[in-house]
Amino acid sequence: MKLLSFQVAGSGEKLGALVDDKIFALPGTMVQFFALDASAKQAAIAGAEVAYDLNAVTFLPPITNPSKIVCVGLNYATHIKEMGRELPKFPVLFAKFANTLVGHEGIIPYPTVSETLDYEGELAFIIGRTAKNVKRADAFAYIAGYTCFNDVSVREYQQRTVQFLQGKAFDGTGPCGPVVVTTDEIANPAELHLTTRLNGQTVQHSALDDLVFDVPTLVEVVSEVMTLNPGDLIVTGTPGGVGTARKPPLYMKPGDVVEVEISNIGILRNRVA
Repeated sequence: MKLLSFQVAGSGEKLGALVDDKIFALPGTMVQFFALDASAKQAAIAGAEVAYDLNAVTFLPPITNPSKIVCVGLNYATHIKEMGRELPKFPVLFAKFANTLVGHEGIIPYPTVSETLDYEGELAFIIGRTAKNVKRADAFAYIAGYTCFNDVSVREYQQRTVQFLQGKAFDGTGPCGPVVVTTDEIANPAELHLTTRLNGQTVQHSALDDLVFDVPTLVEVVSEVMTLNPGDLIVTGTPGGVGTARKPPLYMKPGDVVEVEISNIGILRNRVA
C-alpha cells in the first residue's frame, strides 16, 4: 500500500491511499493508521469513498511532526571513501528536527548565510510501533514502511565542528516522500536501488545492499539507545556522489531541481528557491 499525507485547497492534514493516480481519503493521520490492527486497517480502506486527483493536492511530509528523526552518517562505503573517513565500527548517528521537513514538490529554502547547500539522497523508514531493545532478527516487525529522503546539508556549517548538527538542522532541509510504501510491498529494502538527480543529471546511484549497517541493524542499535515511537523516522545514509566531495564541488543553487528516486517507492522532487 502507498500512503501519503496531503492537503486540498488549504484544508488541514489528510491521510490518503494512492491507487493509480487517485488518492482515497482515510480517517486520521498516518501514525493513527499505523496503530490500527489489520482488520481495522482493511475496514478503513474499504470504507474510503472520497477520491482526489493526484495533481490537485499539496503533498505534506508523510509524518508531519515525528518525535524523532534519527539520521545515519557514513553508511555507504563509497561515501566513506570520498569523504576520506575510516569505516565506522558503529553507526554514526545524528539528529534532524521537524522544522527541516518538506513534502514532495515543496521548496528547499536557499540559505542566506552560505553557498554550500548539498544534496544527499537516502532511504528512510518509519517506525510503526513502540520499539525498545529490539533484536535484529525481530526488527522488520517494528517498521511500518519506507520513503525517500533528502538529507540536505549546509556543508560550511556542518564542517565548523566535529558534530554534524549545525549543518543538518536548517529549515526545510529534510524533504521527504512522496509516499510511504508499507512493508507488505517491500519485503527486503536491500533489494532496492537509489538514484539522485540534480537538474536531470544523475549524481548518485547505488544499490541499497551497499549499506554498511543495514536496516535491521539500525533498528537494533538505535532502540538500544532510545525508545522509538510510532512515526519516528530513521534515515539510513547516503551513497557516494555528494556535491561537496566533487572537484570542483557541486552545490545546489536557487532554481535547481533535485530528485531522489528509490525503486518501488517513487520520486521525491523539490526545487531550491
